[in-house]
Amino acid sequence: MNDYKLPSLRQAARRSKEVVIEDNLFVLPEELKTLGKGKKYFIRTHGCQANERDSETISGILNDMGYTAADDASEADLILINTCAIRENAELKVLGEFGFFKEYKRRNPDLLLAMAGCMAQEEKTVEEILRKYPQVDLIFGTHNIYRLPLLLERAVREKKRVVEVYSKQGEVIENLPASRALSHKAWVNIMYGCDKFCTYCIVPYTRGKERSRRMGEIVEEVRQLKEAGYKEVTLLGQNVNAYGLDLGMESGFAQLLEEVAKTEIPRIRFTTPHPRNFDEEAVAMLAKYPNIMPSFHLPVQSGSNRVLKAMNRSYTRETYLDLFDRIKKTVPGASFTTDIIVGFPNETEEEFLETLSLYDYCAFDNAFTFIFSPRAGTPAAKIEDLTPREVKEDRLRRLNEKVVYYAKKHNLEYQDRIVEVLTDGPSKKRSDIYAGYTKENKLVNFQGKDLRPGDLVQVKITECHNFSLNGVAIEKD
Repeated sequence: MNDYKLPSLRQAARRSKEVVIEDNLFVLPEELKTLGKGKKYFIRTHGCQANERDSETISGILNDMGYTAADDASEADLILINTCAIRENAELKVLGEFGFFKEYKRRNPDLLLAMAGCMAQEEKTVEEILRKYPQVDLIFGTHNIYRLPLLLERAVREKKRVVEVYSKQGEVIENLPASRALSHKAWVNIMYGCDKFCTYCIVPYTRGKERSRRMGEIVEEVRQLKEAGYKEVTLLGQNVNAYGLDLGMESGFAQLLEEVAKTEIPRIRFTTPHPRNFDEEAVAMLAKYPNIMPSFHLPVQSGSNRVLKAMNRSYTRETYLDLFDRIKKTVPGASFTTDIIVGFPNETEEEFLETLSLYDYCAFDNAFTFIFSPRAGTPAAKIEDLTPREVKEDRLRRLNEKVVYYAKKHNLEYQDRIVEVLTDGPSKKRSDIYAGYTKENKLVNFQGKDLRPGDLVQVKITECHNFSLNGVAIEKD
């Protein structure tokens, strides 16, 4: 008889107004600080920036337990896959990896193989893992990362599969450690979860309710990052501009942006905003401080009002375009990116053409485009869909042609311009070629010398490609 704690989407959908902030929930018992001594771990992260930030937390916990990071999975005593559930392809990739690592497990029976993240919050997925993938030793979700030391201890010492997934609204846990992936750019969580319940999306079930961190905690984290030499922070939330609403704050996101900007950290970005939650104060704040970067990801998903209503997006084509125009007027020269789903159940050709016309109007700098992927447990997955797959694939192709066209068109505007680039580091193939991003979030590959990650460099653009720019660093006199 097992003692698994399994996920429940029905339970995960429950909501209350209570926000629980835990300052001391994470505890690492003294005897577990050496559990990983002499052992290595390897983390593979799929999905969004929230998952990347969670992986930094997991790394921090493992480091505190005596583990060291491995450069390759073949060297590891613990392999952990932090999963994404947003689309079927992401899940299939993870299942393929579990199959691949089965051979590692055969060669090393003491190897621990763990699954974390959003897939662990799905009932059917966990049932499939338990049934078909006996090589997976540990499964935990998005709400109980703080319990990783205790779960690992059970898996190591009892030598049996451990499954513990909490399906709940979630807390804000403030005392978790972290091992930052980079030394010059950092993710900073400002809120967690989602209450929007778009009909196609599993995130409200896997990430819990919208819950905000205290503003003082966030600002102090940014201040410490600046003092440590970081040049850029990205404020994170599933609906980042809903920040503070659960705490009764009016225009909380605008207030937070201002307080973070006052730390004078050189660059501030945020993701992902929801069009419904962009109030006038937040729009005005985008232009008030020069360290708020003029680059905005504004998901639209569809240009059809009928489809937007079926998606439960809570805005119309007209209100989206009004918001787009207001931001563009407020921040001249800003870049815009978006998300678009084609082939939502029974989308017509006319409705798809509305999406294309919206794209022409906005002329986005780039877009993440996808064919609708049904997620078990969401309302849209239950809709009978009469649109053939080949029609959806053709629509994606036609949309992507516009994506490439406008991306290249915008990039050509940078020819011979001098731009500020935040250096990420040198190329693996050539030590004199570096990569970095402009304020508008344009990728630049450029020639330079003796540069380090975090250096802000003036670069003259010499070539423009569809999704990147080439240039030469201007040496200081």
